[in-house]
Amino acid sequence: MKKIEMARILLAAGLGLGLGCGVALGQSAGQEMKNAGHDTKAAAVDTGHATDQTTRKVVHKTSRGTKKVYRKSANRTDIVAKDTAHRTTVAAKDTAHGTEKVGDKIAGKPDSR
Repeated sequence: MKKIEMARILLAAGLGLGLGCGVALGQSAGQEMKNAGHDTKAAAVDTGHATDQTTRKVVHKTSRGTKKVYRKSANRTDIVAKDTAHRTTVAAKDTAHGTEKVGDKIAGKPDSR
């Protein structure tokens, strides 16, 4: 019988200490709300940082793409301009030659071929 009483006393003491420590270490609802607020703030800061980094990458890649397209466009424009100038020169020479031939026919000169 003494063993059962001793077990009850030890059990009661153990539970008392365990629950007492648990209450002492437990947080109040107010503290949990503060912690939740801090966690939310930290998550918002992390999200903002990630958004900033992503935006910087997008701007950088867009800038590089724009420069690449600009260079290709400038190169193609230069090629087209040179081609147009060449064709204009050829057309002008052909026109001059044709005009000369017409003038020779009017003057009665023989064909210079």
